[in-house]
Amino acid sequence: MAYNKIETYDENITTGLIDNYKDCLRLLGENPAREGLEKTPERVAKAMQFLTQGYQQDAKEILEGAKFTEAYSEMVIVKDIELYSMCEHHMLPFFGKAHVAYIPNGYITGLSKIARVVDVFARRLQVQERLTHQILDAIQETLQPQGVAVVIEAQHLCMMMRGVQKQNSLTTTSAFSGQFGNGTTRAEFMKLIGK
Repeated sequence: MAYNKIETYDENITTGLIDNYKDCLRLLGENPAREGLEKTPERVAKAMQFLTQGYQQDAKEILEGAKFTEAYSEMVIVKDIELYSMCEHHMLPFFGKAHVAYIPNGYITGLSKIARVVDVFARRLQVQERLTHQILDAIQETLQPQGVAVVIEAQHLCMMMRGVQKQNSLTTTSAFSGQFGNGTTRAEFMKLIGK
């Protein structure tokens, strides 16, 4: 059986973006009809829809779809979740890892749902600081655990390939709620994620 990749894109959005990307190429001094660029506006239009698909997704709905009653009340950590996002200031990628933990309070969720929540908010035009809090808030509001912790480490191409051009810079953001406000619990989490 042959591999069949299925992708769906909004036709109106795609058409509008194609026209705009053709204009961008012209403004940059390029010829959008040149062989190497002929399909570029369509590719970029589809790529941007993929990279911002989080706007059409609901993190709380994802968590509710796999919310289970469970008496477990110790820390649950999903670490090293790779993430890819787009800086809203320059529309250049930033990428890295998210480490997410929560302490259940009667409910747990499927582990893959934690990674999906990261993607829902990462697949938007973002700043890392907001992304960190959006992940925390979605888990806190949906599962109502005893606490949530989120740490994100990312490299930003807007700092690496333009501007200050600092190739080895890494940005770390964190957000904590509930029991993770306690120094001992927070320290345990940081140790378990290797920080």
